[in-house]
Amino acid sequence: MASSLFSSTASLSSHYHLIFTVLALLLSALIFFLTQKTKSKSLNLPPGPPGWPIVGNLLQVARSGKPFFEYVKEMKAKYGSIFTLKMGTRTMIILTDAKLAHEALIQKGALYATRPPENPTRNIFSANKFTVNAAVYGPVWKSLRRNMVQNMLSSTRLKEFRAVREKSMNKLISRLSVEAEKNNGVVWVLKDARFAVFCILVAMCFGLEMDEEKLEKIDQVMKNVLITLDPRIDDFLPILSMFFSKQRKRVLEVRKEQVEFIVPFIEQRRRAIQNPGSDQTATTFSYLDTLFDVKVHEGKKSSPSNEELVSLVSEFLNGGTDTTATAVEWGIAQLIDNPEIQEKLYQEINMTVGDKKVDEKDVEKMPYLQAVVKELLRKHPPTHFVLTHGVTEPTTLGGYDIPMDANIEIYTAGIGVDPKLWPNPEKFDPERFISKGEEADITGVTGVKMMPFGVGRRICPGLAIGTVHIHLMMARMVQEFEWSAYPPGKKIDFTGKMEFAVVMKDPLRAKIKPRG
Repeated sequence: MASSLFSSTASLSSHYHLIFTVLALLLSALIFFLTQKTKSKSLNLPPGPPGWPIVGNLLQVARSGKPFFEYVKEMKAKYGSIFTLKMGTRTMIILTDAKLAHEALIQKGALYATRPPENPTRNIFSANKFTVNAAVYGPVWKSLRRNMVQNMLSSTRLKEFRAVREKSMNKLISRLSVEAEKNNGVVWVLKDARFAVFCILVAMCFGLEMDEEKLEKIDQVMKNVLITLDPRIDDFLPILSMFFSKQRKRVLEVRKEQVEFIVPFIEQRRRAIQNPGSDQTATTFSYLDTLFDVKVHEGKKSSPSNEELVSLVSEFLNGGTDTTATAVEWGIAQLIDNPEIQEKLYQEINMTVGDKKVDEKDVEKMPYLQAVVKELLRKHPPTHFVLTHGVTEPTTLGGYDIPMDANIEIYTAGIGVDPKLWPNPEKFDPERFISKGEEADITGVTGVKMMPFGVGRRICPGLAIGTVHIHLMMARMVQEFEWSAYPPGKKIDFTGKMEFAVVMKDPLRAKIKPRG
């Protein structure tokens, strides 16, 4: 539900280049002696580009001026399916091959199911790794994940929030209509899709009805957290942390703002549970309800603290908002670029439901819609890397050593367009899953051909709810409107850039026409 630390930025920002270059060169000798470790044997790491002493390949990545996923794409062409990047004190082992990903995450799942060490500053927002995504492999992670999946994201529980989703879909269509009326039919796709998803997740998370002003404020607080988590050079060279005191201070300020703003909602929900009927804005159930008394392991008898609760609910909101909304933006862009696909999808919707609004139950009867969404996730996975993996003990993969301190980064976007797995992979072609007989298990259990949600033990727990939202939003948006390029005739630019998810470099503006 979240991208890894390094994959959440387009590249090392240009304003770091000068300080990095000067300090790295001046301190290289000192760092070398401070970080040098005697090893009983040299490791047989995967090959990779040569780098500077100590700073490794950081300079090459920074000076390339390219998004990190573009740099990895270049290295894949040169070094193959598994290679190493030395990023300061971090050893990144990049996997770009479906078979290696399956071996690591499915066949050796427990071994690759943990998270590697990181800059302690990063642990502030996870309450010292007390979240599903951040926790190391062990009892804390197992308890938190089991609680989220069984008590909140099971198929039975998701059905309880159908009314919430329907209300948000109606709100989405209304917002698009109002915006189009004010702007001669032109709308910003990502903004409206993002708000609709966020409304659903807030209702599920807090169990409280909120007005638009509160929703927008929560959204802004969440965005501030994501911005603050952008990578810094001292993430890779900790000795330089002395030069980033201003940034560390900002981290603490944002965390304080996050806690102070979210805790009142937590306490409001706590009171509503303790005094049923006392709060007319409260719904019958929420994610928070499952967290108040969750026991993560036998040694921890107390319930989660308010700060831990803030981290858990923030994870729930952030993990499912941008990734889903971004997928919808890419999906609408592809339908504009391929009007014959848009028309075929509309005809399926019309034949299935007629004049009735599409309901999520109807999705099961729409094979072409399902094929469109699967092709969307193959071609445009929300993140180009899954969350960083680590190993619980030294091991080997592909004939190479994998040490415990390595960051295992899996380039999912490369797998989804691998010509060895997919014929004509660059073409957006939903028919490959219908008439052409292609198959792909997005859970990876039977084999990896695409992994937009990761695979294995750390597969995104929000897979089910994410796909429900994407199917429903795409169906309602196509049922209600005909989508075309703006300005008319403009060629869609499918260049991506890294933010929290991989978004369109040029945010999609589209012209909509209500269906008659």
